[in-house]
Amino acid sequence: MKYSPRYRLFPTNEQRELMGQNVDIVRQLYNDRLKRFKEIPESSGTLPQRVRMVRDELPGMKDWWDDLTEVYSTVLQTAVMRIRDNKRSLQELRSNGYNAGELKWKPPRDFRSFTYNLRGFELDKNSGPTGRGLLTLKKVAGENIDVPIRLHRNLPDRTVKQLTIKQEPTGEWYASFTIQTDAPEKPPVKAIDPDNCVGLDLGILSFIHDSDGRSVSRLDLSADRERLEREQRSLSRKQYGSNNWEKQRRTVASVHARMSRRKDDFKHKLAHFYTTEYDAVFLEDLDVKEMLEKDGNARNKHEVGWNDLVTIFEHHGEKNGCHVVLVDPSGTTKQCSSCGVEVEKPLWVRTHECPTCGLEADRDLNAAINVLERGLEKLGVVHSEGTPVETGTAVSTDGGCTAAAVDASRVTEAGSRALKEAVSTAE
Repeated sequence: MKYSPRYRLFPTNEQRELMGQNVDIVRQLYNDRLKRFKEIPESSGTLPQRVRMVRDELPGMKDWWDDLTEVYSTVLQTAVMRIRDNKRSLQELRSNGYNAGELKWKPPRDFRSFTYNLRGFELDKNSGPTGRGLLTLKKVAGENIDVPIRLHRNLPDRTVKQLTIKQEPTGEWYASFTIQTDAPEKPPVKAIDPDNCVGLDLGILSFIHDSDGRSVSRLDLSADRERLEREQRSLSRKQYGSNNWEKQRRTVASVHARMSRRKDDFKHKLAHFYTTEYDAVFLEDLDVKEMLEKDGNARNKHEVGWNDLVTIFEHHGEKNGCHVVLVDPSGTTKQCSSCGVEVEKPLWVRTHECPTCGLEADRDLNAAINVLERGLEKLGVVHSEGTPVETGTAVSTDGGCTAAAVDASRVTEAGSRALKEAVSTAE
């Protein structure tokens, strides 16, 4: 699997200017090659073949485009290969039912990075104080530069496939090292113990409720949101394009970045815990797009980022050797985890009360156990039936008299594991 740890760079003002010039040269090359790519008819070959035709013209372009000689060759090549990667992304979106457009010319604000492939950079981990290093970048706008880097975590001693240098909207620069790691083997399905699996019910107020009874509250971003509103109002009063406007724009971007980092950190820590604690994790495969189109609570639904959470769980599942399986979410809240009967209840009713078997439990916990059961079935884990469910069946009638008691027999049925011992409701 590919793994891309990211580290903060601390370039000088001169180095910032050189890296900015390098990004702009790469952006102009991308736009030029995209125009050339669109001129090649599809009948000339497959997508990779047409992109290679565009890339192979680079050596000849250096004769009349002097700026290209100031950029490292693999950086120019990876810039052209972005066309192939972006086209594949659009094709994947179309195959998933999205109305994706075509690749367009990139303005400066939408192109902020350049990438080395295998060569053109060196990392010295022993330069500077503890936790700092020196990253050497070759031919950045014609200069070789040594940029201080903060190594807040160890970089695995493996061959670095790519290095991406990117400037964030806040003005900060980061280096992302793409390395190939050997993913640990996931436990075979036949060897998985159902007790070492967990189902997760995804929500808003209770961000995650698992089948073992844990409840994780939603991350509180109210203070950050209030500050964001203040900073955005201040930005709206500045003259567009002025120095004060640019300074305030970076302030707004820093608030956005802080909120995004807090949410990512929160999700990564959750995913790391569950994928290291269990052999299999089951989540709901929510249709977020359809949910956002419905009336009410759209901002909260969008802010929790369920799709991002699922992606992060899948990444940590590969990294930690854990099965991450998505299950159908329909009816997980209504269905009784003890007897399987559907119980209608509005959103504000937070307790599941089954009229058939008498089960009473938190509605999110009930849903999480249903997710677990569906996940075990989908993954193919063989598990014994849980606590038997006792239900009442009528053996005589009251002849239409509602005051008369109805005799009942007791039928013990094997069902899914229950939250607690079933309570009889028949009289």
